[in-house]
Amino acid sequence: MRAHLARVDAVLVQAVIAAALSFAHLHDIASAAGQDGWKAWAYPVSVDLLLVAAWRRLRSGEAKAARWCWFVIALTASLGANVATAGLLDIDQVPAWLRILVAGWPAVAFLGGTLLAHSTPPTTDDHPETTDEPEQPQPIEDQEDAPAPPAVPVPAALVEHARKVATEHHNRTGTAIDTPTLRARLGVPLPLADAIAAQL
Repeated sequence: MRAHLARVDAVLVQAVIAAALSFAHLHDIASAAGQDGWKAWAYPVSVDLLLVAAWRRLRSGEAKAARWCWFVIALTASLGANVATAGLLDIDQVPAWLRILVAGWPAVAFLGGTLLAHSTPPTTDDHPETTDEPEQPQPIEDQEDAPAPPAVPVPAALVEHARKVATEHHNRTGTAIDTPTLRARLGVPLPLADAIAAQL
């Protein structure tokens, strides 16, 4: 347990150090490009948020090209600032193209953040679509081609009662009664209901 906590703590410390250094480099580049005050501090926040948002989208859904594109853009901005402050760029003489990139970054970040926020990960459905509607029972008159039910003795009085039930159902619904409904109304087993239906 202690070894696991130590490993987690080491990872967190490393992440905090890396984030702080990258944050400082982005701030220095923004400040050198003419973004002073709170604006210089907003740039590293913007870059890091876009980087995290793109990474979370990549992990939560399919790795589509657009999400990879925004991740690479944010990573390039962060990595570029780190490399530029390593002595490869004269901070006192920032070139015009860098000033243009820094000045245009808010619009790029806004576009990327908006697209990432409003893109929903696709859902995969491996099962065919099913409806919640139960399968309609086949009416008695449409069961002519169905196999005949086994011969079950049916009392004549029960058949007569079933006819009354079927007539009442037809008058009320306008359709012929089906075997499951007939069985439920009479309270008889399925074989007996089939035998009664065959005599209606």
